[in-house]
Amino acid sequence: MFTGIIEELGEVVSIEEIGDSSRIRLHGPVVCTGARHGDSIAVNGVCLTVVDSPDQLAAGTGEFSADVMAETLHRSSLGELKPGSRVNLERAMALGERLGGHLVQGHVDATGRLLSREPGERDADGNLRWEVLRFSLPESISRYLVEKGSITVDGVSLTVVEAARDSFTVSLIPATLALTTLGAKAVGESVNLEVDVLAKYVERLLDSRTLPGLPGDTTTTSGETK
Repeated sequence: MFTGIIEELGEVVSIEEIGDSSRIRLHGPVVCTGARHGDSIAVNGVCLTVVDSPDQLAAGTGEFSADVMAETLHRSSLGELKPGSRVNLERAMALGERLGGHLVQGHVDATGRLLSREPGERDADGNLRWEVLRFSLPESISRYLVEKGSITVDGVSLTVVEAARDSFTVSLIPATLALTTLGAKAVGESVNLEVDVLAKYVERLLDSRTLPGLPGDTTTTSGETK
């Protein structure tokens, strides 16, 4: 599990194609600190596993490698990365730490595209206070979004400002623009989207009350409520 609070802007060092999968090597000194073989690190919101040996990690290069399966390449934007690409990095959360964002699984639900960027107000010195970004939203996950709810965009925990049927907007403060890849994201580029898992659980619980045969079914064979 992750929080959606990005720890570091990393960089793709190399990508090695292995059949229909890939092994990606990334530079991220912060997330590499104390990293061990088998640890989970979110890369642009995708949970990946560190595959380096203890000796490789102990070399102090600030780099780690992870394998990306074909399905992940297909379902996320990781397949569009190339050497030199910047990526959002976050280590798995630890019990006892503050949960600054929201619960993020690192399982991408769909991809969207940046549709527009609109600057917000500026302060007395002319510095931008925020920027409004609109992203496309696949119909398959639109029902999970609500205004003031949470969504993860390329691993960044964000609050939904406006939720439409096929798009949504978020407002980004200067810190988010500077410390994540969203600050340099160009209109038309794709992003990984993960909706709030709590919304999925609520939907499942409600379905279980109406679909015969599922745990929690409260209907009789005649369709009447018990």
